[in-house]
Amino acid sequence: MTQDCRVKPKKQLEGRLKRIPVASSGSISITADHSGSDVRVHLNGRIDVDSSPDLRDYLLAILSEKPSPRAITVDLAGVPYIETSGIATLVEALRIARHHRATFCVQGLSGPVLRLFEVTGVLALFEASDCGQKAS
Repeated sequence: MTQDCRVKPKKQLEGRLKRIPVASSGSISITADHSGSDVRVHLNGRIDVDSSPDLRDYLLAILSEKPSPRAITVDLAGVPYIETSGIATLVEALRIARHHRATFCVQGLSGPVLRLFEVTGVLALFEASDCGQKAS
């Protein structure tokens, strides 16, 4: 089922895995797997000033679901490039998740994406978010 990023994702049945592809700007695709109260968001493509608003809208929709997800994991393995606007989007989502007492993790960091997380100093924020594993 394809959705516009500005539309709240459909509520998923407890304990069932459902994959939701999301229409987005041409530079990134977003797919979310819901399993019970956990959500895994898979990103593919470049996260830049044009695609960051789509990512932000989708993450905020996930974080505003009732009941709130217990854990959100963002998989960046398919992201070869990220700008600081994308980092800001992920930090904002982390802050909101903490407010809701949810775990927010990033994984799959490598190459230039990992380097930007290190240079900006935000890697430590995500490593400290109790993900059970390192962000990279």
